[in-house]
Amino acid sequence: MAKTSHYSILIEEKLIIYAILATWPAYIFGLLYLLGSVIAWVLLLIVMLRLYIEGPKHYQHLSVLVLLWALGMLLLLICLLIAHGEWQLGAAKTIKSSFGWAKGWALFSLFIGLGALLPLNLSNISRACCWLALMGGLYAFVSVFAFILKLPQSLYISPLQFMGGGGPEFFDVRLYGINPETGWPRWFFYAPWAPAGGLVASLLLIMCSRTEHRPLRFAGMASCILMMILCQSRVAWILLVICGPLYVFMRLSARRPIYLLLAVIAPVLLLFSVEAIELLQTTMDDIKNARPDSTRVRAELAQIAIQSWQNDAYWFGHGIVIAGPKSVEFMPIGSHHSWYGLLYVKGLVGLLAFACPLIITALYLLWRAHENADICCGFVLCFILCIYSFTENLEILAYIIWPALLWIGASLKIPWAPLNNGFGAQA
Repeated sequence: MAKTSHYSILIEEKLIIYAILATWPAYIFGLLYLLGSVIAWVLLLIVMLRLYIEGPKHYQHLSVLVLLWALGMLLLLICLLIAHGEWQLGAAKTIKSSFGWAKGWALFSLFIGLGALLPLNLSNISRACCWLALMGGLYAFVSVFAFILKLPQSLYISPLQFMGGGGPEFFDVRLYGINPETGWPRWFFYAPWAPAGGLVASLLLIMCSRTEHRPLRFAGMASCILMMILCQSRVAWILLVICGPLYVFMRLSARRPIYLLLAVIAPVLLLFSVEAIELLQTTMDDIKNARPDSTRVRAELAQIAIQSWQNDAYWFGHGIVIAGPKSVEFMPIGSHHSWYGLLYVKGLVGLLAFACPLIITALYLLWRAHENADICCGFVLCFILCIYSFTENLEILAYIIWPALLWIGASLKIPWAPLNNGFGAQA
């Protein structure tokens, strides 16, 4: 685990660790949305105060990619303001949507920037994630018994729901949920819905893998796997199979023997390519048929979003999310897909504002993944976000995926001269 020279833990890192460890208590008391939405702005305030009082001596160089993220998220705010003006949505909705931006898209640039700026010891972050996962495993056992005993699914909805968010589910403290298609229990953990729980567990699994303490690492990863299984997210199950081999391959990609091995294996794979494609197609069909209603709703929401974007608001979008028709169970348009959601709300300009920094960051970390295990983890985390962006609206989940954003930012700061802009001082 790479560490910064002359490393001394700052209050910023302590606050990050305490915030990670406080995730489950905050969820139980209905404070998690507040914690995840505010922590980045509190950290930014501390950084600004330290810069004013002490100067940049404690902080790292900022990568150009961090500035790209800041520019992209600022452009999303500009799209929001233009769309509200074009559709004459009024000052009240514009202010509300701006606060929504500050609790959503803005967190991407803030956490990635803070991860790159702060001299974080990622082993401490990883250890905190292990304890977070262990609490999730404990919660799983408790909630399983709650289902067996037929206890209520929901304990209560926090009165803090007046703060906003996508709905009451962001403040609903649940023991478990029920899949309406099968009647079987389905676990959300501290996420607003089950697939989002799979996203959180997938990200935690990667971050837990970097803990140096072996028993804690195994316990944390086992808890993450349990969470990924119980959430019944089809994407999480797929990632559970491919993330491990992907990480190993990225770590070995700098060694020449791996390319010789691929040269030998590739012709063999080509011989069975037709069968492999058919097997993949069959598997994808089985996954879709496992929850046909969900697949249908997602497809209809995508069609509505695309048609509305093309016909009504091509460049800057509609500015706000509205509920779809009864055929999609009144789900918000674009809610099940980051890219369709961006097209509908922010238009083509908004989609590019998020796509460019995400894709460039993923490619950059892919290029450097073989150099350092922490960078490799950063790439896999970025890969998971890219995959889930096609099934979830990442903006409204920023308040629970922020540790992964911090890690991605920290992956960008590991020294490499051509992408440093010279701000700050190397600690």
